[in-house]
Amino acid sequence: MPKIIFLPHEELCPDGAVVEAEPGTTICDAALENGIEIEHACEKSCACTTCHVWVREGFDSLNEPSEEEEDMLDKAWGVDMDSRLSCQAVVDGEDLVVEIPKYTINMVSENH
Repeated sequence: MPKIIFLPHEELCPDGAVVEAEPGTTICDAALENGIEIEHACEKSCACTTCHVWVREGFDSLNEPSEEEEDMLDKAWGVDMDSRLSCQAVVDGEDLVVEIPKYTINMVSENH
């Protein structure tokens, strides 16, 4: 089963985390299932950018981003070539290294 290594994030996982994820699971769902409360204001419907992450290793093993996801990423804070919306990035068979940005563009924290 592939592993997702979450790099340390000041608030969400200060020590970092290593979690296992079934292929076909999104990065967001894997994080949430393991107590990493990544923001997902649109309830994972690809309608916001609050779950934006950087996939530092294993990026090419993920599903291709949809045009809708790419359009949303244009609005995210700190986008780079490794950016994905974690609610749309589906784990395949390869381990991943994921970094959660310090900031998100969200007027209200949903506190799911």
